[in-house]
Parts: sequence; structure tokens; C-alpha cells
Amino acid sequence: MNAGDTDGIMELSLVNDLREIGAAAEKVDAFCEAQGVSAQIAYAVNLSIDEILTNTISYGYDDDAEHRIDLTFRVDGETFVVVIVDDGRPFDSSTERDADVDTSLEERALGGLGLFLVQQMMDDVAYERRDHRNVITLRKRTVEEAEQ
Repeated sequence: MNAGDTDGIMELSLVNDLREIGAAAEKVDAFCEAQGVSAQIAYAVNLSIDEILTNTISYGYDDDAEHRIDLTFRVDGETFVVVIVDDGRPFDSSTERDADVDTSLEERALGGLGLFLVQQMMDDVAYERRDHRNVITLRKRTVEEAEQ
């Protein structure tokens, strides 16, 4: 994993190995702390990128070759922005998915809850396919809106 942090922007490059996710989470926590982002927001961001990276690494590639996954983190005003770029199969993780939350765990089909969780944790999830790469942009407000 390669990491760079300059001027309120952190960039990470991972390979498609699940073992890299934990080290990335530690770097995200340190970046959030340095930027004054709350532990609650850092947790939501880490949980979301963990889910997306796990899906990408586990299901996104048709071969066993090493692939690079690039992540960029920045705070834009009151919004924490994460951009994840990979060269896996096209997969739009931004669309709302119906998760079966009513069936018991024993009876529920595998899959679907992770992306549902990302949709719930983030304020915005956007997807585009650019130059044969998946580009996922996550946004999370860093301040709570005043209760009405």
C-alpha cells in the first residue's frame, strides 16, 4: 500500500488483497483525526469503504492477477469525500438496493446488505464508468444538521 497526505488530501493505492483493508482503515482514522473529522464520521466512512473494497476484491476481478485500487480522501467544506477507482468489472454500487431485512439470518439469501448499509451510512453514493474503470464517489457531511 502506498499513501500520500498533502494539503488536506490523502491518496492511497492498494492491491486487490483483503489484508490491505485494515491498514487502509488505520490511515483513514489518522487522516480524519488530523482533519478534525469526528470518530463517528470516520467510522461511517471506514465501514463504507471496507464494504466496497471487500466486494471489489472478492468479486470484481476475472483473474488472479494483482490489480491496483486507488482511493482519494478530502474534506470539502462540511463534506468528507472519498473517491474509489478500480479496474474491476463494471458494477454500479450507487443505486438503491432492496435489502431483505425482515427475513431471519438463517433464511436470508447471501449478499445485498453491505451495499444497503453503504447507502444508509453515506449522504451520497455516485458511480460512473470512466476509461474502463469504476469510479465510486462517497460523500458524508461532517457536521450534523440542526434538529427541526
